[in-house]
Amino acid sequence: MDAAAVQRLERYFQQIGDVLGEESRRGSFALYAMGLLGDGERKSVEPIAARACPDPERVDAMHQRLLHFAVDSKWSDRDVRRQAARYALEAMTQREPVEVWIVDDTGFLKQGKHSVGVQRQYTGSAGKVTNCQLGVSLSVATRTEHLPLDFELYLPELWANDEARRREARIPAEVTFKTKPQLALQMIDRAVEDGVPPGIVLADTAYGSSSQFRAHLRSRGLHYAVAVVPQTTVHQLDKNGRPQKDTRSVSDLALGIHERGGFRRSTWRQGTQEALSARFALRRVVAAGVPQREQEPLWLLIEWRDGEPEPANYFLVSLPKRRTKKQLIRLVMQRWRTERVYEDLKGELGLDHYEGRRFPGWHHHVSVALCCYAFLVAERARRFPPSARGAVEAHAQPLSA
Repeated sequence: MDAAAVQRLERYFQQIGDVLGEESRRGSFALYAMGLLGDGERKSVEPIAARACPDPERVDAMHQRLLHFAVDSKWSDRDVRRQAARYALEAMTQREPVEVWIVDDTGFLKQGKHSVGVQRQYTGSAGKVTNCQLGVSLSVATRTEHLPLDFELYLPELWANDEARRREARIPAEVTFKTKPQLALQMIDRAVEDGVPPGIVLADTAYGSSSQFRAHLRSRGLHYAVAVVPQTTVHQLDKNGRPQKDTRSVSDLALGIHERGGFRRSTWRQGTQEALSARFALRRVVAAGVPQREQEPLWLLIEWRDGEPEPANYFLVSLPKRRTKKQLIRLVMQRWRTERVYEDLKGELGLDHYEGRRFPGWHHHVSVALCCYAFLVAERARRFPPSARGAVEAHAQPLSA
């Protein structure tokens, strides 16, 4: 970093320090954050302490200090994350508005059985069922930048309902079992209350297939463009905009459209090797099986990839008619940008390096990682303003650029 960037980092740490309060917390946060921002291969508490302390005889004391900050110190994850988000959003939105909010989840691979929330469960990070923790995230994105705002640890019922495990992991009494969609809505509610600029909510089938999830978004004034499972049932709208009486699954509807040659090819962006394209169909529908007062016209966007026997994705989109099919396609495809964010958070900032077993420690570690990411996103927004080359090239820049 140049001198100006160093000064911005110092001012940023001061802002976070004002939220943390106590002087000892301020210092510990700075040490922890610099440990995540630094070049060390492993970014859990012990190696951070070792790199931060040149005197080998004082490493243990430094380790205990950082461990206390991560596990025992009473500071608010929400307040710290809110301040970090405000800092980054100020830089991001000077040039571009927020377009989307993205809900997703990622795995934190583990070997033992004692880390809070760990069990054998599916994670897309590994592409299989494996021993891991799961973190649900909420991020926001402009055309060129992507900022993770919040994370919640998914606590399986096996943990949520076991008093001995709860005591050992220091799980707060107010924390109960919540499904991943419920955790996502909890974070979305916080973002709305904190005044985060609104965006269209994107999510995969684990979230979008829930009619309660979709209804809650609309109750908060948010539009959505979410993936749903093939069994999702809808009523197609006739030419007058009225729902037809028969109920059909979106997969059956897709097969009927396919038989009539109703899919058309569309390209949404240029990939590293070739243009990314597939065949798509678009229909106006209302969701079946929901109260009539919650029914509204939706777009059903169906993606059918080359060489596949059935569609790859079905999306329900609550936006009004002003969007074209190509605009809707580009919108829903933005969800995959989150994978790059996870790679940066884990590969460069040690998001999944925390080795402690406690609930507060996991969330504090994630909070510091989010603070570091927020600063880097703000720096990148200042150094790489949007250009006519478009979002793809800007997004392809590494986090450390």
